[in-house]
Amino acid sequence: MFTFSSKYFLLFLLAFPCGLLSVGHVAADSDSAEDIVDDSEAAVDEEEDDEEVIVEEDQIQASEGDEYDSDEAADRLLTSHPDADTTIVFTTREEFPANEIVRFLVGFTNKGSQGFTVQSLETSFRYPQDFQIYIQNFTALPLNTVVKPQAQASFEYSFIPAQPMAGRPFGLVILLNYLDTEGNVYQSAIYNQTVTITEREEGLDGETMFMYVFLVGLVALVLFGIYQVLDSRMKRRIPVKIEKGTTGINDVDISWIPQETLNVMNKASPKTPPRKRTKRAAGTDQ
Repeated sequence: MFTFSSKYFLLFLLAFPCGLLSVGHVAADSDSAEDIVDDSEAAVDEEEDDEEVIVEEDQIQASEGDEYDSDEAADRLLTSHPDADTTIVFTTREEFPANEIVRFLVGFTNKGSQGFTVQSLETSFRYPQDFQIYIQNFTALPLNTVVKPQAQASFEYSFIPAQPMAGRPFGLVILLNYLDTEGNVYQSAIYNQTVTITEREEGLDGETMFMYVFLVGLVALVLFGIYQVLDSRMKRRIPVKIEKGTTGINDVDISWIPQETLNVMNKASPKTPPRKRTKRAAGTDQ
């Protein structure tokens, strides 16, 4: 019995270490597999990051290229042709009154050997500190006029500055757009200066009329008050005459009455007054 149990015990001692070794090997194999998976995922992530970086760099380069192309196109549009010469003359003097018409003439001279097609004429008021900001943009004048080599052409344009812009400086920009025979676009800045919009001085506006009416009413009110004060003082100084009437016959002028009439009146009227006669009559009765 003891020998049988000892055999099983020896087998257990031999099998237990082998089991531990196999379990450790399996765990090591699983860990190594997980490491391999993690390494592969990290490699994939790095590849994706690299691809994203490459794509972003490509996008940035493309956007920079687009911006450069747009800037280059803008610069090309703002460039004038060396064979084109432009002049400007303000027919209403170089003044810019608010809410009034301003007219000017633009002269275009083709000094080259190819023709130009003048497309349009643009005018706008800009912010004086930043000419990219539009304050008042006027309607472009379509021209579509062909100017042959060694020829000239003139164009008239008019605009009206807004009334709220009076008394303020603004940048006036006048642009002329034209094409050559190859279809290239050019633009000449005919006028690009800061001007001041003046206020209209002729005529009376509503505010001025109201001010004049208010001043006239105020002066009339002051004069009426002065008249009332002086009138009250004059009434205090002038004495009031009280009519007493006639006190006796001597105060009455009877020279115009005929003498015959006076004699009749003296005979008919008693010499004593009625009151004295009544007193005498009362005394005799006593």
